[in-house]
Amino acid sequence: MKTEEYQLSGAQAFFKKSLESPMPQSYCPKDVESDWDNIWCSCGFFSPNFERAKTLSQEEKFVMALPPPNVTGCLHIGHTLTSAIQDSLCRYHRMCGKEVLWIPGTDHAGIATQTVVERILFKSENKSRHDYGRDEFLTRVWDWKEKYGTNICTQLRRLGCSFDWTREMFTMDEYMSKAVSQAFINLFNQGYIYRGTRLVSWCSYLHTALSDIEVEVVEIQKPTRLRIPGYDKTVEVGILWYFSYPLQQEGKQYSWHFEPENLSKIPKITVATTRLETMLGDVAVAVHPNDERYKDLVGNICLHPFLPERKIRIITDEYVDPEFGTGCVKITPAHDKNDFDVATRYNNKYKADPSMEQLEFISIFTLDGKMSNKCASFSGIHRFSCRELCEKELSRLNLLVDKTPNTKSMQLPICSRSDDIVELIMIPQWWMNCKPFAEMACQAVRNKELVIEPKFHEQTWFHWLENIQDWCISRQLWWGHRIPAYKVCMENINAVKKPQDIWVAADSEEEAIKEVINKFQLKLGEFTVERDTDVLDTWFSSGLIPFSPLGWPYQLNPRTGKDDLSTFFPTTLLETGSDILFFWVARMVMLSYACTGKLPFKTVYLHAMVRDAQGRKMSKSLGNVIDPLEVIEGISLEDLNDKVKKGNLPDSEIKRSMESNSKDFPTGIPECGADALRYGLLAYTKQGRNINLDIKRVVAYRHFCNKLWNACKFAFGNIEKLKEVYSESTKFQALSLNNILENYYSYLMWEDFFIIHRLNECITKVSASFKEYLFAEAVAATYNFWLYELCDIYLELTKLRFKELNNSKSAFVAAQVLCTCIDLGLRLLHPMIPFVTEELYQRLYQLVSSPDRFLSISIAKFPTTLKHPQLNYKKDLEYKIMMRIVSQIRSLTSIMEIPNKEKLSITVYIIYKGQDSDTIQLLETVAESFITKLANIGSTVTVINPDIKKVNELKSQCLLDIVDDKIDIYLTVPQKVDLSQALQKIDKQLAVNQKSLESYEIKKKLLAYDKVPEPVKLLNEEKINQLVATIASLKIAKENVESLLK
Repeated sequence: MKTEEYQLSGAQAFFKKSLESPMPQSYCPKDVESDWDNIWCSCGFFSPNFERAKTLSQEEKFVMALPPPNVTGCLHIGHTLTSAIQDSLCRYHRMCGKEVLWIPGTDHAGIATQTVVERILFKSENKSRHDYGRDEFLTRVWDWKEKYGTNICTQLRRLGCSFDWTREMFTMDEYMSKAVSQAFINLFNQGYIYRGTRLVSWCSYLHTALSDIEVEVVEIQKPTRLRIPGYDKTVEVGILWYFSYPLQQEGKQYSWHFEPENLSKIPKITVATTRLETMLGDVAVAVHPNDERYKDLVGNICLHPFLPERKIRIITDEYVDPEFGTGCVKITPAHDKNDFDVATRYNNKYKADPSMEQLEFISIFTLDGKMSNKCASFSGIHRFSCRELCEKELSRLNLLVDKTPNTKSMQLPICSRSDDIVELIMIPQWWMNCKPFAEMACQAVRNKELVIEPKFHEQTWFHWLENIQDWCISRQLWWGHRIPAYKVCMENINAVKKPQDIWVAADSEEEAIKEVINKFQLKLGEFTVERDTDVLDTWFSSGLIPFSPLGWPYQLNPRTGKDDLSTFFPTTLLETGSDILFFWVARMVMLSYACTGKLPFKTVYLHAMVRDAQGRKMSKSLGNVIDPLEVIEGISLEDLNDKVKKGNLPDSEIKRSMESNSKDFPTGIPECGADALRYGLLAYTKQGRNINLDIKRVVAYRHFCNKLWNACKFAFGNIEKLKEVYSESTKFQALSLNNILENYYSYLMWEDFFIIHRLNECITKVSASFKEYLFAEAVAATYNFWLYELCDIYLELTKLRFKELNNSKSAFVAAQVLCTCIDLGLRLLHPMIPFVTEELYQRLYQLVSSPDRFLSISIAKFPTTLKHPQLNYKKDLEYKIMMRIVSQIRSLTSIMEIPNKEKLSITVYIIYKGQDSDTIQLLETVAESFITKLANIGSTVTVINPDIKKVNELKSQCLLDIVDDKIDIYLTVPQKVDLSQALQKIDKQLAVNQKSLESYEIKKKLLAYDKVPEPVKLLNEEKINQLVATIASLKIAKENVESLLK
């Protein structure tokens, strides 16, 4: 939209940002980034035109929902990468003329939020949630959410995210909760959600089932002692206990009270375990069916030393590894996934045989991590105290055979929210049958209806969905969407066949009563209903994000009163981190099929995971999490640590965080600004599956923003000077590429054609990069254009033209070209670095006009490639020839260590030994200005095909360097340069570089070099190539100096 298409009230917001004062000497992110977000939003730039959107095809719209960050605190650097990628895409598509809808929001994050608030309340008031009661505790959580929930939105605004803030949602908003409730009710009534007792990951400290993503697997490679919450001792892990079960012998009766002297005469079978306390839940001992050692024992019964009624049968299963331990595996089906599968296979095999007793599934843990009433004298004891008592008692009975370090690496599941050791327990839960929807999701990817980028993630997609398990969707928490299910309580439930038959799903107690009457043909007074106290897994509600913020299940969105669902759904893209491909992305696809019958989006783009500079995962436990605001604003080490102390971290994590800060940021973090942070993170997306973030690289992009600022300041200053030369009727304009070529073709010099061509090439690369999600390439293209082509080449060459105001036409044309380059160059950058580009765009249009000017760069047209005969690869070839010559001259003067002031006395003779007329014309017409200026020398002389006499004359007076097979350069040596000293310096440089090259060659020959990561090998090869080239140049220089000294 053009300026006039916006209401004046919105446009007036631009006057809040004062640009009338002179442009500051240097770039200051804080000043540049202030106010622009408020201005953009008050003008309504980021809200789509609903009426227009209704008339457009899906391809003409770009719709996306932000993966809602947890409301628990602040964005981390991973969220920042997500925001930078998504905002770049939204701004790009908006500038391409599409109606863009990007929906912001936050997630209630059930377990994460409840854990944080519980910890704060316990720390400040020494009370648990149970001390408050459910209602009072939830009030406290809502209060906390209202107080801190705005942090996320503040950070997103600081990052410049172009959301439609009028549609901001929270997953527990009333209309969002209605969508969650309706989805559950629909899926329950269709039979996809059911009640069942199966194994779940359980946190005893938090008293809740866990999602797999909330379980952190820690690798234990040696005996270790851990501290867990709610237990005053350390827990021993990484140990293998060997103990024996006595065998029951046919015809013999045993006194139950075993004593060591009696047990010594009884045959035994020995098993090994890393969790000794689980022996109290053992129901079998399994051996491999082909293990000859135990063939005669299969079918026998073992005696449990602590539980007289327990019959432990010896069975066979191919799961057993006969080479590990004793080759015998204790089976505890209620607390181990593999044991559960073994027992299930056994029971299914002998289901029809009445002579074979079924194996029991005995739960030995209570929900708070103690031993259950199934454990005889051990009942009521903490499970890890029970471990110690079992060891002690088995040792007393001489049944403890050995206690050794586990020879295999042990995978120990830890609750990421509490640090408790996770147990598998069997408990009634709500489950969703995902298989039919998983099959649809797989088929969509195979048929290319759903595209996953990068492609290598498809393998993970199929791995998870082709092996899909039913999803446990209930959690034993208070904060979250309470499950809309009611248990039917009545005297006569003889007709009930399945656990779910005594449940109904409904929005309210009144609706539940109606449902019971219809389902069981009962009358009021014959039953009561009780609502389930559990809440839904957070991933269930977040799985509805593609359509619930648009108003589903209503026809009109309760938030906007518009038919958003049919207008904006399905969405265009889902962009997120690769770590939640299954936990969130796949579940969104399955729930979308289940609730709407449609795919939720057409494309999934998965970015790499952000790690620290050492390649470690960013986590609170390591203390290496980075707050984006700390990078944007800068922060001292003292303030970094002070912030950690005042945060919500446990004491153990506070210490680690402070140690990590001191190591990684000994002088703090310098102010970088949001633009540099965004640009730096986008540049990192090329790294693949992981991003090792080094803040020093972000600082380098802050320098780029400063270079951008200075380049524009130089241009604006010269335009102002030229305005004084020209009459007021002459307008400086930022024209399109086509208009520049048409209006000023005959006045354009070589460098003008060159920079216009390079800008055109940059437009092509950036457009292709955004379309293909190659953000690092978009960064590289814009960075190279601005820094190396516009600043280092074009601005340097135009300085001479701006000085010669008497030749004002040349300066005028340079200014016009520069205006166009800045205008279009800023537009190319804007999706990635919005603040500084908006600031400079506005300052540009205070000086110049344009038929294509927009009120804001955020709604300006994205540049498009121009096809023109003058814009072709020839300019690139010419540029490469010139830059090779400049590079060789710079290399020679560097090797000779010629001071800058002495370089101005240098003359370089360019010898061309070819016949190409274009090259001859280039060297004769352009070389003098281009090479002299960029190489910072006194003058250049081009000699075409010289005779042998001229060549020998130059050899006797100059340093020689070979550019290619047709071009040589001869460089005169300033009188003040001592050739003897220069030769000594060259010898020293040769020795240093040769030694460095030898060290790399030695590394490559080591046997361990095969294990070096591939990226490191590539860097080493690059360094070796650089050293080889440097050594070759030094040898040539040495020969030249020695020749001149003769």
